Amino acid sequence: MRPTYELLVRGNNLRLKNDFLGMSNVTLIGSSAGWILFDTGGYISRLGLLKALHEKGLKTSDIRHVFLSHLHFDHSHNIDLFLHAKIFVSRVEWEYAEAPHPDDVLIPWGIRDLLSKADLVLLEDEGELADGIFYFPAPGHTPGCYALRLETDHRGTVIIAGDAIKYAKEAILRTCDMAFDTIEVGTRSIERILTEADRIVPGHFPELIKQPNGQFSWEDSAPFELLVR
Repeated sequence: MRPTYELLVRGNNLRLKNDFLGMSNVTLIGSSAGWILFDTGGYISRLGLLKALHEKGLKTSDIRHVFLSHLHFDHSHNIDLFLHAKIFVSRVEWEYAEAPHPDDVLIPWGIRDLLSKADLVLLEDEGELADGIFYFPAPGHTPGCYALRLETDHRGTVIIAGDAIKYAKEAILRTCDMAFDTIEVGTRSIERILTEADRIVPGHFPELIKQPNGQFSWEDSAPFELLVR
């Protein structure tokens, strides 16, 4: 079975004057190993994630595997909904969360304690998660960031990048914008993704599609519906 994918929760790169909303993309992957969820989003997306699963006829218990790109709150907060699943995160990220960069205040309190109760798989190097689905290190934003490469039937090579490529700016400028590792390391990860991918699912932006000239652009918008009650 070749992998399929769709965005369950659509993130964006909106921010406030002195903060950011932290709405990340959450991707559902169909695979030979069953349903895989790439990231779980933050609390701001908790109800939307549950609603999206319900609309697909799925329960949280139907998700057999969760792949966490890294352990920042906006990508891992809702992991408590999936503690029955096998959870994948890189060993480097696991160790980084114990002693993060002094300026990195985005690791949620208690995340290691929570994950230690789960069926946790610590990834190293590169490998194959399921048929046509490959994981690889994409450090920069954090030292332990990982991404997935999907070899699909109809969309070519799709890389679900997490925050290795957060938004279009990084793909256009080919430079890492926010690094708790180093800008240089993050830029090398971006270059690899841009070289290998036909499509990219960023951490906080609509899907990027490679154009005939080799540049990446996007077709979808990222709507932000704000209701006042």
